[in-house]
Amino acid sequence: MKVDRLINILAAITLIEMMVTIGLGVTLSDVLRVSRSWNLVARAVLANYILVPAAAVGLLLLFRANPLVAVGFLVAAICPGAPYGPPLTAMAKGNVPVSVGLMVILAGSSAIVAPLLLQFLLPLVAGDTPLTISVVKIIGTLLGAQLLPLCVGLLLRHQYPSLAHKLRGPAGVLSASLNLLTLAVILFVQFRVLTEIRLIGYVGMLSLLIVTMVAGVLVAKRTPEERKGMVITTSVRNVGVSLVIVSGSFPGTAAITSATVYALFQTIVMVLVALAWGRLTPAGIVSVKMKAA
Repeated sequence: MKVDRLINILAAITLIEMMVTIGLGVTLSDVLRVSRSWNLVARAVLANYILVPAAAVGLLLLFRANPLVAVGFLVAAICPGAPYGPPLTAMAKGNVPVSVGLMVILAGSSAIVAPLLLQFLLPLVAGDTPLTISVVKIIGTLLGAQLLPLCVGLLLRHQYPSLAHKLRGPAGVLSASLNLLTLAVILFVQFRVLTEIRLIGYVGMLSLLIVTMVAGVLVAKRTPEERKGMVITTSVRNVGVSLVIVSGSFPGTAAITSATVYALFQTIVMVLVALAWGRLTPAGIVSVKMKAA
């Protein structure tokens, strides 16, 4: 089996398992409570599907990134709904129910929205390089590997809560293991390319991460807990989805490397941000209930 094919299969399996795990840990009431707040959802959509992708394109053009490197960062920018948004929000002492609801809504909707955005934005960063994608194929892949498993997990949690509770722990361990294995394989295969990343590359990644945080701040309301939930949910992009897209559409290229490096970079930085934010927040003012949006 070719290495590119192995990475593609690993990324797909990891995404499927990760989406089931998300569903097992979320109640339908969490999702419905957030989805009924049209104002909150609209602000999240504005930040994640308009402000962040637009800013990403602007930064990629500003830094004059290699087209295939730019593709990896662009795919990461258009894929919201990362599963570690809620844990980081909890670390920051933010509104976890808001983060959970938005994570599920964004993760589910990105199966369709992300490929459509990529088709529209890809020519803007590709330059003269002839890069093409099959939107129908990507949507089909993501519906099967992302939306369907998410619905299965949600259904199991709704119909068999005790079983879902028992499965959640092992599923979480398996999800973390698959993510580490996938990243390890990619890092091993792309090690030479990784060593060639210059300082300007990390400056660009930090700039993109700051932009995602600013987008979350701009659309968040003034309540501190919701602001944290919105900022963190917007800042952490969905690694599993982005790897499925780049490994399937641009196998063996720098797009996979850049998406992987950004995934690691954003995770490390956002963990530090969440820890610092949580330490600066007095425990007595943290609300565990979702405030009205």
